Amino acid sequence: MNRLPHILFLIVILFSSCATRKDIIYFQDANNYASVATSVKSVLVQPNDILSIRIGALVPETALPYNIQTGNTATNSTLDLLKVQGYLITPDETVVLPILGSVSTAGLSVTDLETKIKLELEKGGHLVNPTVAIRILNAKVTVLGEVKSPGTYTFLEQSLSVPQALGYAGDLTISARRNDILLIRESGGKRIMMNVDLTTADWMNNPQYQIRQNDVLVVNPNDAKVKTAGYIGSTGTVLTIASLILSSIILLTR
Repeated sequence: MNRLPHILFLIVILFSSCATRKDIIYFQDANNYASVATSVKSVLVQPNDILSIRIGALVPETALPYNIQTGNTATNSTLDLLKVQGYLITPDETVVLPILGSVSTAGLSVTDLETKIKLELEKGGHLVNPTVAIRILNAKVTVLGEVKSPGTYTFLEQSLSVPQALGYAGDLTISARRNDILLIRESGGKRIMMNVDLTTADWMNNPQYQIRQNDVLVVNPNDAKVKTAGYIGSTGTVLTIASLILSSIILLTR
């Protein structure tokens, strides 16, 4: 009996799910972009964002009426309490500030909003040389799929990258498809879908490199993982079944 076809069949099964170095290594062409200038931009303010807005002046007492009075600061240091005391961006993209009233945030980044409030304070004769510091308190990113710890993660950084967000989730598993990560983003009332290829570095100056609040990252499984999700659980199981079938054929044909 010619056993060569059966042996070849087993070899094909064994290697069909093997991953190559090209599928696993991050940023394989990183040397080509080692000296490229970065272009990190301030994140856009979105509806339902909760902002910490601190207004200061040369004479601190004059700026007090323009800030939310929080009482004893020793008891207001947790992030949850800061969120309750923060400024909520309404669905029509406005924020209500003490004395200044309603301020539009439509299309503005955090930096733009800081500048706008500062100009309104100066032009309205409210304060001389005011300072405005804004932080987003409820920024979050959701990471799903083939990562060690999928979930939703909050962050206070004004600039968070996709690799950093994946780091929050414990990095990709060995079963992750590194060249096809789905980034879902809500922007300007629209849902945008983008794909990220972690095996190259040529996307790092593109809009998908920097995480925005409420982004969702979906890490898809590679082909080997998909195959193990079928009726036959793993390559080892396939080999065992194939071995039993071949043994039975040999015994029956003798």
